[in-house]
Amino acid sequence: MAILLDSSGSAVVSQQSAAALASPAAAVKDISTAEFASEVIAASQQVPVIVDFWAPWCGPCKTLGPMLERLVRQTGGKVKMVKINVDENQQLAAQLRIQSIPAVFAFKGGRPVDAFSGALPESQIKQFIDALVGGNANVIDDALDQAKILREQGDLEGAMDIYEQVLAQDPGNALALAGLMRGYMDNGQGDGAAEIIAHLPPDLLKHPEIAAVKTALDLLAQDTGDLRVLEQGVAAAPHDQQMRLDLANAYFAAGQKELAADTLLESIRLNRTWDDEAARKQLIKFFEAFGFSDPVTQASRRKLSALLFS
Repeated sequence: MAILLDSSGSAVVSQQSAAALASPAAAVKDISTAEFASEVIAASQQVPVIVDFWAPWCGPCKTLGPMLERLVRQTGGKVKMVKINVDENQQLAAQLRIQSIPAVFAFKGGRPVDAFSGALPESQIKQFIDALVGGNANVIDDALDQAKILREQGDLEGAMDIYEQVLAQDPGNALALAGLMRGYMDNGQGDGAAEIIAHLPPDLLKHPEIAAVKTALDLLAQDTGDLRVLEQGVAAAPHDQQMRLDLANAYFAAGQKELAADTLLESIRLNRTWDDEAARKQLIKFFEAFGFSDPVTQASRRKLSALLFS
């Protein structure tokens, strides 16, 4: 949890990706004109170096700088970055003919190979960084893909290890946070996931994957009653909609996603307007909690459409 409070046929993380994730995050540093030759010209002979010219009074710099730093760190050492305050290094800025900031240069092999000015969207910055290394610069994206495969294969421990490594490099990575929280929930450690949720800033809570985990936690917090008793009750009184809704919630709490969804679908088939469409609304919450790309969600949405529009 400390990472959060700072801010063959089986899938495995490649040795390159694992080494990159484990590497220190000292990929970004502030330098002066005196260090330019060693930290940029000489260093770029070994690895591409991005130079960010900025100033404390520059509004767009406050947006671009942190985003650029985060994306550079996500390369796991494939790219390095230096930051140069133009107010304190005016001669260097003049030599490079910088007329406005933020101004960003990419050095490779001891010379500038690319540049841009102004605050670009994240997608364009990713393209800028990818071009320096010939594509696929972001090892964290690759690691997250690997973690997803491991989780689908049932290797929860392996997946969570990757999520923790990602968060050590990028503490605000929403996909890794969501993956780690789902791992806790899969292990029956919902309290661990809830603790993470409690420490997240509002912007991260709005991310769809994290919002889905929060919905799942809220659903699990409901008092569902005894599953077998509810099953027997629904069998004895199949038109008792409240008991059917309670049974769906109990299936959800037990991790039986398909049964949870099918129980609500049957409720909708019997009486879709009951209690202001309570069954349909609960099913939508299930979809969010499962994840909209989950196979159960996709299959159940097709069934729901067939019920509503038949």
